[in-house]
Amino acid sequence: MAQAVIMPRQGQSVESCLVTAINKKKGDSVNSGDILFSYETDKSSFDEEAKTPGTILALFVNEGDDVPCLDTVMIIGEPGEDISSLTPTESGTKPAPAETPEAPLPTPEPKTAAEPPEDGQMKISPRAKQYAEQAKADLSKAVPTGPEGRIIERDVAELVKKGHRLYSAEEETAPAEKPATPEKAAPEDAGLYTEVKLPNIRKLIAKAMHASLSEMAQLTLNSSFDASVILAFRKSLKDNAQSLGLENITLNDIILYAAAKTLKNHKDANAHYLGDLGVMRYFKAVNLGVAVDTERGLLVPTIFGADSLSLNELAKQSKKIISEAQNGSIHPDKLKNGTFTVTNLGALGVESFTPVINPPQTCILGVNNITRRIKQADGRDIFYDCMGLSLTFDHRALDGAPAAKFLKELCFNLENFDLLLAR
Repeated sequence: MAQAVIMPRQGQSVESCLVTAINKKKGDSVNSGDILFSYETDKSSFDEEAKTPGTILALFVNEGDDVPCLDTVMIIGEPGEDISSLTPTESGTKPAPAETPEAPLPTPEPKTAAEPPEDGQMKISPRAKQYAEQAKADLSKAVPTGPEGRIIERDVAELVKKGHRLYSAEEETAPAEKPATPEKAAPEDAGLYTEVKLPNIRKLIAKAMHASLSEMAQLTLNSSFDASVILAFRKSLKDNAQSLGLENITLNDIILYAAAKTLKNHKDANAHYLGDLGVMRYFKAVNLGVAVDTERGLLVPTIFGADSLSLNELAKQSKKIISEAQNGSIHPDKLKNGTFTVTNLGALGVESFTPVINPPQTCILGVNNITRRIKQADGRDIFYDCMGLSLTFDHRALDGAPAAKFLKELCFNLENFDLLLAR
């Protein structure tokens, strides 16, 4: 029996997904588990597998299409089956054009502009809207080709190609003064550089970082602590983890655990500053964000309720979400609702840095490397292993003293980690 393959909804806030690759075309045979197509949300990428064997009877999208969630992408069945009941109607997804990749898009019905629905709201995908804002495209001249009269990314690209843009008064009155942009680099520049289109996640990271720095009053405090206790504790765990059935608990896991426990005494650091609403939102649980470097860019998955977990449970969860973030399989719902973030650059030899807050959070903790320092004990100088911490906080949400008190207590808890575990 023929079955429709739909675009999955990866998270409640995800409205559409970008098709990055189509691995099967119309007429191809597929087996259960075959990758049919790949797609991505704003922060994650996924592969859609065939649930049943059969033949691709119809394909309704192209690579690069921004497809609304739950729309039909293709139909799998047996040759000769009636698929009329599964085929999208005029109000649904349009069939893909000829299978030749170079073939031009089909000419839409004669229209000169997008017709707004009765409620007056123009239907446009999030990606298309963002593209239109950046390119200053005149959406009133857009010809929607998406489902249910929706403007999608390729429709905006067509507007830009045809020169349908919104210009300022100065641009309209003096277009001749705008220098023409050469289509190709000058011959002498050939081979001196390469240009790569920015991936969507890099654009989102850039936008979020710029907004964070431009809209917050950020200040960073730097401190350090004697890491001898946690280093000895980590060595003991490493030597006995297998016999005790424990996770491979790392120094980062120890710092995450100490931060989660310490935050319970500092509500201003475990909060969201919602300036537009004029409120501070204090959280009863610590939802700990962990900054992860991935091939696609920086992701911050969340360990929910980190303050209620044991050290071993927290280590297990941190490894799981870090692995999911790095391989691109993490669910979008695990990339939001954090209340405090930890970012660790110590393994890269960084001695001090200024981490950027993930809004609307009020704080972020940067973890630095371990260095050898000297301190006095019993009237004599001794060497010890010192680890640095950098706390960036939003001065609109909390003052320097409360932020410093949190950092001081965190350093104390790490220097006396055995006492923290006994609580």
